[in-house]
Amino acid sequence: MQIQITSDSTCDLGKYALERDIALMPLSVILGDDAYADGVTIVPQDIFDFYARTGQLPKTAAPSIADYEEFFRRFIEAGKEVIHFSISSRSSSAHAYAAEAAKAFGGKVRVIDSKALSSGQGLLVMKASDMLREGKSAEEIAACVNALRPNVNTSFIPDRLDYLFKGGRCSRMQMYGANLLKIHPLIEMDDGQLVAEKKYRGSMTKCVEQYIADLAQKYPAYDRTRCFVTHSSADADLVAFAKERVQALFSFGEVLETVAGSVITGHCGRNTLGVLFIAV
Repeated sequence: MQIQITSDSTCDLGKYALERDIALMPLSVILGDDAYADGVTIVPQDIFDFYARTGQLPKTAAPSIADYEEFFRRFIEAGKEVIHFSISSRSSSAHAYAAEAAKAFGGKVRVIDSKALSSGQGLLVMKASDMLREGKSAEEIAACVNALRPNVNTSFIPDRLDYLFKGGRCSRMQMYGANLLKIHPLIEMDDGQLVAEKKYRGSMTKCVEQYIADLAQKYPAYDRTRCFVTHSSADADLVAFAKERVQALFSFGEVLETVAGSVITGHCGRNTLGVLFIAV
């Protein structure tokens, strides 16, 4: 039986999903009274424009169980079995809804809680795609990616804390202090949820340089297949600098640039940047 790899749109794979025939299930992004499909009918610039106009962040919503059933059904009816990757169950109800929908297909749909988001989730999706190309079975693919989940480095540095404050993830005092003193916290995924770790201080370029150096020191052993430099519409010079530092300090087969979709952008704001890969 053929295998179809699918994922919530929050994997932020962009063109790489298209190149590998990975089907994406869009989450909803709600601006005021209007709902849009992530990556389909809304782009990050719409988020920035809405926030500038209203001072409000968008809301997000998971697809319903019925939505997931309809999404999976078209692959099952085509004679395929499905491996679906969801955004962390500690960040969204999407995993629970997808897992419930999968019950309608008698074991032909496997739903994997990535315990990550953005290209941290995308790294597992790409690993599954690699294994599919190698002829691995659905059972082998699921077992491998489930074992790899704790090794995925999902981390990023926001430029400003405005969006995190509006989303209730930091206090007003922390936001004002960080913006005034040019403090950029390191946000990491820990067991499926985002936590603030150390703080960097200075320009984004200086902080990104130290952040990447810290990653190289923390993770001397890593899967050299690929790395993602993922950002929310960051300045081109900053992205180029980050890629150069990654290439200087690591030995990845490919360093891929991805732009965060509207769901992720709505939580972190413009100019956020992360370097994501699988450790060993």
